[in-house]
Amino acid sequence: MKLRNVAIIAHVDHGKTTLVDQMLRQAGVFRANEVVRDRVMDSNPLERERGITILSKNTAVRWGDAKVNIVDTPGHRDFGGEVERILLELGLVPVVVINKVDRPDARPLEVHDEVLDLFIELEATDDQLDAAFLYASGRDGWASLEPEARSGDLGPLFEMILASVPAPTADPDGPFQMLASTLDYSSYVGRIAIGRIERGQVREGQRVALLPLGEPGLVEDGAGVEGIEGRVTKLYGFDGLSRVEIEEASAGDIVAVAGLEGVEIGQTLTDPDLRERLLGIAVEEPTLSVDFRVNDGPFAGKAGKYVTTRQLRERLYREIQSNVSLGVEDTEQPDTFAVSGRGELHLTILMETMRREGYEFTVSRPRVILKERPDGEVLEPYEKAVIEVPQEMVGVVMEKMGSRRAEVLDMRPTDAGPVRLDFRIPARGLFGYRSEFLTDTRGEGQLHHGFLEYGPRAGSLQNRSRGALVADREGAAVAFAIFNLQARGVMFVEPGEAVYSGMIVGESSRPGDMEINICKEKKLTNIRAAAADESIRLEPPREITLELALEFINDDELIEVTPDAIRLRKRQLSPTGRKKEMRQAAALAREA
Repeated sequence: MKLRNVAIIAHVDHGKTTLVDQMLRQAGVFRANEVVRDRVMDSNPLERERGITILSKNTAVRWGDAKVNIVDTPGHRDFGGEVERILLELGLVPVVVINKVDRPDARPLEVHDEVLDLFIELEATDDQLDAAFLYASGRDGWASLEPEARSGDLGPLFEMILASVPAPTADPDGPFQMLASTLDYSSYVGRIAIGRIERGQVREGQRVALLPLGEPGLVEDGAGVEGIEGRVTKLYGFDGLSRVEIEEASAGDIVAVAGLEGVEIGQTLTDPDLRERLLGIAVEEPTLSVDFRVNDGPFAGKAGKYVTTRQLRERLYREIQSNVSLGVEDTEQPDTFAVSGRGELHLTILMETMRREGYEFTVSRPRVILKERPDGEVLEPYEKAVIEVPQEMVGVVMEKMGSRRAEVLDMRPTDAGPVRLDFRIPARGLFGYRSEFLTDTRGEGQLHHGFLEYGPRAGSLQNRSRGALVADREGAAVAFAIFNLQARGVMFVEPGEAVYSGMIVGESSRPGDMEINICKEKKLTNIRAAAADESIRLEPPREITLELALEFINDDELIEVTPDAIRLRKRQLSPTGRKKEMRQAAALAREA
C-alpha cells in the first residue's frame, strides 16, 4: 500500500480544519447520510468555543490504493513553532492550497505571488519555488488547478498529494527508532507517545529503550547512554477519526505507543541494542512571561478544589511535559512561579484549562523576556504587526501605533479596498492594544502579529491611560450605587455580585485610581418617591475575559482566576498599604 504523510499548515482562520472535514467526507470516512458536526477534528471544548485549533491531531484516510496520514495543526502563532522556516529548512516541497477563492473579495493570483515572495525571503530551493499550487474552497469541498474554477471535488488535491509528496524514505529492516513528537494520556494505559517510525518495525510486547533528551549521536551497543527500558503494552494506528489497536507497524507509519510511563516530547524510542538519538524537536523560545501565585484574596478557597502552592506547582510542571512551548520556573517570591509562553493566547488557554479543572490562582501583568548581548546591551522582542483597515481609519491607527514606538515597514492598498500597514513594534507595545484597535476601527479592521526578532530596547512606553475604580469595602454591589457611579467610568460588576476591599470593579473615565463605595444602599424614608425615581437603568457591565484582563491590568494589579469567576484586584488590597507603597515609590524616584 502507498503511504503519504502530510501536515496541513496555515494561519488561524484560514480553513484548515474545515478542509480536513471535507477530505474525511470525500474519502469515505463517514457513512452515507451520516450527520457529522462541523470541524470534527476540534474535539477539545475550548477549541469548539473559540473556533480555533489548539492541539495538533492525527487522522488517516484511504484514497484509492494509498493511505494518507494527516496532521491538523494549530494556526495561531502562539501554538506553533517557526513552521514555515523549519519545513523549508528540511528541504520538503509543499503543496500550496489557496483557500476560500469563492469569496467575493478573493485575490488568488495576488496571494500566489505573495507566497512566492515568502519562499524567496525564506531562501527556498528551486524545487520548493516550483511547488504545486491549487485553488480551493474547503467549505464547499472542491479544489482545482485553475483559479477561475468554482465547483468540483477534492480529487485534484488527493492526486496532487500522491504525485508531489514522496513516500517516507525509511529503512523498514533496520533497528527500531522513533521520535516522540506528541503525547496523549489514557487512564487505562497511561502516557502515550505519538510519532513517526523513522526506522525498523515495532510490535506489541516488544522491548524498547527510552533515551534521555540530548544531542543526537550513535553510541555502539548502547554503551554510555543511560535510558529507561520498557515494553510496548499497546500499539495504535490511525484510521479516520479512530485510534485502532494494531499488532505491528513499520517505518514511515505514524503510531501511538503505550507502556513507557516517563516518556516526554523530543525523546527517542529505540532498539535497546542500538541506542541512537534522533535530533530533538526545536521550538521557538517564549517571549512573554507572567507570575502564577496562590490566591490569597478574601474569597480564596470558596470555589476552587486545588488552592495550595503544592497543587499549583505540580499542575504547572505537569503541563510542560506535553506543552513544549511553555516554560515554568520557581521564583524567589514565596508561592510564586514564573510561567513563560509564546503569547497572551498561549497563556490564557492554560489559565482557562486550569480553572475548569478546579484550580484557583492569581496572575500578574505580562512582561517580555529580555536577552543580553555579550557586550551588555539589553535586547527585547519585536513583532511584525500586519493591519488592514479602511482608508479613513489609517490616521488613527498610525497615531496609536506611533505612540507605542512602532515603525512603519510598508503601506499599500489592497485589491479588496482596505489599506495594508506593516509595522515593526516592541512586543510590549501591543499589550492592551487589541481592544483599543477594535474600538478605533469599529470592528472593521484586522490585526495579525508574530515574533520578528530581538532588538535594542525601545525605551519607556505609556501604561494604561485610565485608572481603575477600586472597591473600598467588602459586600455586595448595589444597583443604586452602580447607577450613581456610572458617570465615573465603565463597570465590571453587576448588582448582587460579591466584592471586597481592593477589588477592581470598573475602569475610570480619567487617569488615576479612584476608591468607591459600590455597596452603598439608598437611604429609606417614609416619604414616597416619584415613579421616575424608582426606576434605575443600568448600563450592562463589561464582560471580563482572561485576554481582556491581561491587557487591562498594571504592574500593581493581579487577575484572580477561580472556577466560577475572573476578578481584577490590586496586588496590595489595603488602601493604607497602597498609599504607603506609592509614597515609597515616589521617594525612590526622587533619589534616582
